[in-house]
Amino acid sequence: MFRVSQKELKRRMEKIGNLMNEKTLSGVYITGTTSFKYLADYFYIPTERPAAFLIDKDCKIHFFGPLMEKEHILSQCPNVEDSYGYPDYPGEKHPLKFFGQWIQQIMGRGRLGVDNPSFYGSSWGFRPIPTGEIVGDMEIVNISEDLYNMRKIKSGEEIELMRESSKWGNLAHNLLQKYTEPGKFDFEISARASSEANMIAMDAFGKNAVPPINYPIEIGAGFRGQVGEHSYYPHSLSNNREIRKGDMLGSGASGEIDGYHIEIERNMFVGKPTDTMRKYHELAVKMQEIAIGELEVGKSFGDIDRKVIKFAEENNVLQFRLHHSGHCIGLEGHEAPFLDVGETEKIQENMTFSVEPGIYVRGLGGFRHSDTVVMHADGPEVITYYPRDTDSLTIGP
Repeated sequence: MFRVSQKELKRRMEKIGNLMNEKTLSGVYITGTTSFKYLADYFYIPTERPAAFLIDKDCKIHFFGPLMEKEHILSQCPNVEDSYGYPDYPGEKHPLKFFGQWIQQIMGRGRLGVDNPSFYGSSWGFRPIPTGEIVGDMEIVNISEDLYNMRKIKSGEEIELMRESSKWGNLAHNLLQKYTEPGKFDFEISARASSEANMIAMDAFGKNAVPPINYPIEIGAGFRGQVGEHSYYPHSLSNNREIRKGDMLGSGASGEIDGYHIEIERNMFVGKPTDTMRKYHELAVKMQEIAIGELEVGKSFGDIDRKVIKFAEENNVLQFRLHHSGHCIGLEGHEAPFLDVGETEKIQENMTFSVEPGIYVRGLGGFRHSDTVVMHADGPEVITYYPRDTDSLTIGP
């Protein structure tokens, strides 16, 4: 089973019911696409066209959106009660005015919990209108933090999906390393490895099965421009040059099954690494081991980062740290809380993390490993497993 079950979706809707009871809400209005996926297994591409879920007091989901999605969602999501469509955006009548009418038609008056006070948010040219033009003087309660908190602790099903994602991320990275060689560009290697990994996955799952790889499709691996000296930049883009012998590469892979992210990030060396490269690479591996080893239920997120900082100080690489030691991960690639000195929240059982402290040396490159970790009561479980030692990550003689 590589999709969340109806039982799991029902459990999530029970959380929404509890939230409505706690806050005496008559309905919940949601526009966040991650919440669409979380509550109804629905993938929506956010554009200028507003879309929303209205969840009524009986925990039934009503979809509001463009006509182009009206039938699509009903065919994809059996637990969506009904679907309302407007002509298109901007239209002669603003879509959010339709939404206001539908809200009152379904739930009447009362307190409405919303995840976005502007009633929709997209950077694709959408222009909001005043809330009063949508729902009049209806009482609005911001529940964005409540919805986010629902996703912090992962269920057994979610953890299994992340384990499955890890397998495919591992395959994609294996192919990436296999096809990496001097004279090739990073993007052509990435395209070949990612395409092959996806085809192997579709063969494995069965081409006639309902695809467990949903939008965004992301079984893949690449370099994100971290080629040679550009690996110094943690979020580099392509530097438009061929890979050369002697380059150090920053690589990453993910296998996104049913929308669940994992992270595998590594360094690779094209030809024998220098002694300096080997030194920093091994220190980066040790920093990650310390961070993972410190993970413990009840300990603060900030405590983990402090241990890494202490090690960096003791080994004279603190000046080469450019970011914190990691973040939570799940339906989004980066989720809060963060493994950061400023984070006071406590680690809980069944949280999932990407652990990725790094060392960045200008003119040489960046040294970082990222692995995905599940927190259990008796300690952390690393669910990604690509080799981390220098020799295994060296390409060619």
